[in-house]
Amino acid sequence: MTSAQALKRIVQNLFDIYDPGESVSIASIVLEDAFGIHPSQISAKNKFSKEQTVQLDSIIQRLVAHEPVQYVMGQAAFYGLRIKVTPAVLIPRPETEESVHWVLETAKLHPEIHSILDIGTGSGCMPVSIKKRRPDLDVHALDVSTDALAVATENAQTHNTDVHFYEVNILDKKAWKALPKIDLIVSNPPYVTEDERPILPKNVVDYEPHLALFAGGNDAQRFVKVIGEFGAKHLNPGGWLFLETNEFYVPTSTKILSKMGYVDIETRKDLNKRDRMICCRRPG
Repeated sequence: MTSAQALKRIVQNLFDIYDPGESVSIASIVLEDAFGIHPSQISAKNKFSKEQTVQLDSIIQRLVAHEPVQYVMGQAAFYGLRIKVTPAVLIPRPETEESVHWVLETAKLHPEIHSILDIGTGSGCMPVSIKKRRPDLDVHALDVSTDALAVATENAQTHNTDVHFYEVNILDKKAWKALPKIDLIVSNPPYVTEDERPILPKNVVDYEPHLALFAGGNDAQRFVKVIGEFGAKHLNPGGWLFLETNEFYVPTSTKILSKMGYVDIETRKDLNKRDRMICCRRPG
């Protein structure tokens, strides 16, 4: 079997699960990550060994069971880095790359920003990417999951980034006193409601950690309220708050933050032209 035939085999097996474009994208990821074959190298010439063919069939079996390719490969591409992922953490999304870019853009324009905290860090993709590009910043991150923090710590070490991690449940207000005052907070918190569970794709709801997906009950704004309250106490005067959320919750989230006293509230659309990101400030 050649690499071209391998690509075709993967795509054909995924047609009933993903659209053609996504099937080809997944197949390309498998060939590059598992076998070191870049898309430009796929051809009818380079042949798979018997061992590689067995490995490919094992990978296809997992993909057909709706397991995300990032978990199968054990890594995800994020902001130019390879980030380790396991079922203990959410798979980093392109939308979150846009949040990282907005944070870095803001930090460049405002040199008074010296410290950043990521709430619900998961794989650590955000703080690691930020620290990698701005080693001068004091970067912190927290998560409630011990397993997630182990992955995040490994990613920080892999990319030689000095990130301060905390095992903290942000919902536990008594634990806030252990956290530092900060200039900028960023978070992609859980916001999926229980009513929305049935409409989630199988590869998401069956594999990604529910702790990082579901807000708890049907209050999609639960973490917006808590993080907003935390920011009001832990952000330095004039400090920044960045949040990701579902496009349908942006108007409600901005109202909540406005009532809490946040100012200069701005929203941005993602690559799909959906309102996804919110930025605001604690008054100076």
